[in-house]
Amino acid sequence: MTIERLRYSKEEFARRGNEIYESQVRSQVEQGNHGKIVAIDLETGAFELAKDTVTASDRLLERYPNAQIWCVRVGHRGVHRFGVGRLQ
Repeated sequence: MTIERLRYSKEEFARRGNEIYESQVRSQVEQGNHGKIVAIDLETGAFELAKDTVTASDRLLERYPNAQIWCVRVGHRGVHRFGVGRLQ
C-alpha cells in the first residue's frame, strides 16, 4: 500500500478546501444533507457525500486514487466535535 503525501501546507490545504466547498460544492449538497460529510479532492474539485468521513473518503479514492482530501460536515463549522455537552 502506498501512502500518499500531502502536497500542501496545512494552511494551504485548509484554504483550498474551504474555497472549493464554498464556491463549488456547498450549493449542490446543502439542501437535505445537514450533518453529512463531504469529501473533496483539492486538485480536481470532485466530491463524495456520505454519512461518515471514511465512507465519503473511500468513495472519492475509488474514483481518484491520488486525491488530496478535505472533509466538511454539511451545516457545521467543524467535521468532528470534541467533549461532551454544550458550550454556554
